[in-house]
Amino acid sequence: MAHVIGFIGLGIMGRPMARNLLKAGYPLVVHNRSRGPVDELVAAGARAAPSPREVAAQCEILITMLPNSPDVEQVALGPDGIVEGAREGLIFVDMSTISPLVSQRIGQALAARGVQMLDAPVSGGEQGAIEGTLSIMVGGDRAVFERVLPVFQALGRTITHLGPLGSGGFTKLANQIIVAVNLTALGEALTLARKAGLDRELTLKALAGGLAGSRCLEQKTPNYLSNSYPPGFRVDLHFKDLGLIMEAARALGVPLPTTAVVQELFNALRVKGRGGLDHSAVITLLEDLAGVSA
Repeated sequence: MAHVIGFIGLGIMGRPMARNLLKAGYPLVVHNRSRGPVDELVAAGARAAPSPREVAAQCEILITMLPNSPDVEQVALGPDGIVEGAREGLIFVDMSTISPLVSQRIGQALAARGVQMLDAPVSGGEQGAIEGTLSIMVGGDRAVFERVLPVFQALGRTITHLGPLGSGGFTKLANQIIVAVNLTALGEALTLARKAGLDRELTLKALAGGLAGSRCLEQKTPNYLSNSYPPGFRVDLHFKDLGLIMEAARALGVPLPTTAVVQELFNALRVKGRGGLDHSAVITLLEDLAGVSA
């Protein structure tokens, strides 16, 4: 019989991920701060729980997909949190992008209650979550990873065990450097091409066929062509990740000069009120600077 899975955090990423678990045949218990997504998942076959504590009491593997470190810490260790409902042997899998140091702290606190933890942040955006093709970067005990692997396989295509708890988070931060810098480089390149009078669709086609081609270019091409940036991954969330990156870099003694500049560009986007747009909207700031009308 399939493990009962708990899922907390039904946002842009969490909701389709939870749906994929239902499609894979897992009994699912869900909780979310707002009720709408819970009702949607219940209609699809999940059970609702009124608190993280109640989710933990009803499942064998519990997944969280939350915005930031304080959210995960509150859900895991706060009043009515996972720690209060957890039975010995529960596996807690945090798939959020948070500070790896916070993951390690939460894992240590939960271990005292017999709970084993994996940090397993993902890459692939909303489309990857919908299609079940996410890249999942996992830190934690290898034996626990092997037990959860079939669950990961319902959610993603590239699943990598990277080392002890926190390793997944550090890998995701490295991923977010590449994505943010890539999107900024794409924005600069396409702004230059537009100011030179080039056709955007033809430019994107040419770039995609050479060494400049990337998953970022492939996924974000519809945004660039329509000049609209509905959130697949919001600027606000990527700016949060850039803060985590710089915090980790300072702690490890790693200079990240390019990332620091990109962080300030994302900060400027938020100041302009564009934090709710997709992170590919960094191009709009670069077009403003160049005096290019969309």
